[in-house]
Amino acid sequence: MTDVNAVPHFAGLTGRKLRMAITATATVGFLLFGYDQGVMSGIITGEHFNADFPATDGNDAYHSTIQGTVTSVYEVGCFGGAIGALIFGERLGRRKAIIMGAIIMILGTIIQVTSFKGKWELGQFIIGRIVTGVGNGANTASIPVWQAETSRSHNRGLLICIEAAMIAVGTVIAYWLDFGFSYVDNSSQWRFPIAFQVVFAFLLIGGVMLLPESPRWLLNHDHNEQAGVVLAALNGAPVNDPATLKEKKIIMDSIRKLTSMEAQSGFKDVFSRGKGQHLRRMLIGSSSQMFQQLGGCNAVIYYCPVLFEESINMSRTMSLILGGVNATVYAISTLLSFVFVERAGRRKLFLIGSVGQCLAMVLIFACLIPGTEDAAIGAAVGLFVFIIFFGATWLELPWLYPAELSPLKTRTRANAISTSTNWIFNFLIVQVTPTMIASIGWGTYLFFAVMNALFIPIIYLFYPETAGRSLEEIDIVFAKAFVDSKSPVYVAKTMPKLSQEEIERYGVELGAAGDRPSAMEDEEEKPGARADKEGEDETGGVPKGG
Repeated sequence: MTDVNAVPHFAGLTGRKLRMAITATATVGFLLFGYDQGVMSGIITGEHFNADFPATDGNDAYHSTIQGTVTSVYEVGCFGGAIGALIFGERLGRRKAIIMGAIIMILGTIIQVTSFKGKWELGQFIIGRIVTGVGNGANTASIPVWQAETSRSHNRGLLICIEAAMIAVGTVIAYWLDFGFSYVDNSSQWRFPIAFQVVFAFLLIGGVMLLPESPRWLLNHDHNEQAGVVLAALNGAPVNDPATLKEKKIIMDSIRKLTSMEAQSGFKDVFSRGKGQHLRRMLIGSSSQMFQQLGGCNAVIYYCPVLFEESINMSRTMSLILGGVNATVYAISTLLSFVFVERAGRRKLFLIGSVGQCLAMVLIFACLIPGTEDAAIGAAVGLFVFIIFFGATWLELPWLYPAELSPLKTRTRANAISTSTNWIFNFLIVQVTPTMIASIGWGTYLFFAVMNALFIPIIYLFYPETAGRSLEEIDIVFAKAFVDSKSPVYVAKTMPKLSQEEIERYGVELGAAGDRPSAMEDEEEKPGARADKEGEDETGGVPKGG
């Protein structure tokens, strides 16, 4: 029996320290993601990697298609892992899904580093890449949900931004480790950098095993007593604390309300169009993941040294050095998101990032057209400008936005779909980029410039602000938009931040109001209904005292 008067703990931690431990563990998962994303960049043109995996045409160097295939098969595995999370994630729970993902990544790494020449080495290596990808796909679909569901509304964006920023830190570690091992004159030149990722995988497993399951998942699966213990531990309060009991009740009411809104069950919920607007929310979240890839980020991240070497005609050593510097700038630029994700909000950062990335790609292709050495330096500057804007905006937001946008009922499946979207378009871009560079040269960057320009009107019209709102409050935004026949963007902009009591009241009214929007409209104009509006800007920043 649980002592309702005691403050529960996990690994001796409670309250803010427990939330920080969850964030730290989640960041390890995305550090692993970033490391594995960047590790191939300095390997695929290495002497010993090419000697151990000779090209099928008998030459020592891989042509562009081989480069794309060896690198991009990882994304196929990631897509499969995200689909696995879509099918089994809600049943397993957040913690089990993450632990299984990390174990699968360890197995995939072992398969890769035990590939030896003369023993179907290329096939084994590709299988290992795919298996590693499966584990990473499961992790990237599960970790943001776990983080979002154990965070407070006022810093949820910051915490997930920190988590996603670790992708850049992992990439930095991979780039510089690749550079250091490029001077090793044996197969450790590529084996050790690939094997090193198991360190992060074991740290992830150890951290998750010590920390609690999402209280929202527990309540959604009728583990009510355990959920109360987790909520109390996260709040640093006894189980019978009034604020903790109130939070538990609001989550349970939200679950019951969403369940009663739709007649479908299971996977079909993701595609329903009732008051919950599940389909719309899933499509918005998935589009952000698609846009992240079509913007050209992985054309820069995966192939930065290759781009310096082949597009800008630099030596391999200088290309590796500049690739490492680019990755370091990438990691530093993520600090900007920590400052602005809650202050400026999601919408403004999406728009700023799209404009910046578009202009950077314009600079790159414009400087590559003349084909001179001086112009090529301008193209290199464009690569740095791109990675700064990406690291400050589009790196983090597509991992934050889908996780907070969908309701509890569909969050696991909707986030898995959005993650799957990321990986399938990731595969597409990573596969075709070397061929595009070889075939159309500067036209590759023109394509990405056009893509970024197209994102801007879509974001402006369809992406509502979620900064500073609780996950249950975001449900209210979409339900009210449905009842009032208005855009969620408009509702998010005009509706004040709600207290727990207001969320509870609005939830009841929206669930009972049917098609009577006037009830909601009248409620908005009551004295005090906009009390939290003062001090809040149009971007949905956190109100004073929030």
